[in-house]
Amino acid sequence: MAEKTVVEKAKKIFENFLLRQGSRKTPERYSVMDELYALPQDEHIDVEGLFLLMRNKGYTISRATIYNTLDLLVECGLAVKHQFKDKVALYEQALTYKHHDHHVCNQCRKIREFSDERLNLIKEAMGREFESAISSHSLVLYGDCQIQDCDNLQF
Repeated sequence: MAEKTVVEKAKKIFENFLLRQGSRKTPERYSVMDELYALPQDEHIDVEGLFLLMRNKGYTISRATIYNTLDLLVECGLAVKHQFKDKVALYEQALTYKHHDHHVCNQCRKIREFSDERLNLIKEAMGREFESAISSHSLVLYGDCQIQDCDNLQF
């Protein structure tokens, strides 16, 4: 869950973005942002999950509004969109986003975040190799869980 100051900063950024775009500042849009930022910082959620979460909390909101609002949040830098293998798009909050990579279990589909400084060395080496200033990267590792309580463990 994001700190209150982070959420207030996100609201200001979103408000300024909507004004620049000439878009409406609706309570539904802000509620989508609020619920995304109420999640644990390392949680990824899809539109359907966010829709059900919000409906269970008593919101009257459509999936289309959630889709559109998440697209706006990605566009203004307040959300990050991930597409893992055969999964639907997943979103996470981005205001306090520190670059990380992901491991996805092929069995239970659990997503784990990790950072490893060695990847920066590889990125720098590849930048030299390709004579390119590498500005970002994305790495997703897929593997089969060896965890005993994996939800879909099949031996």
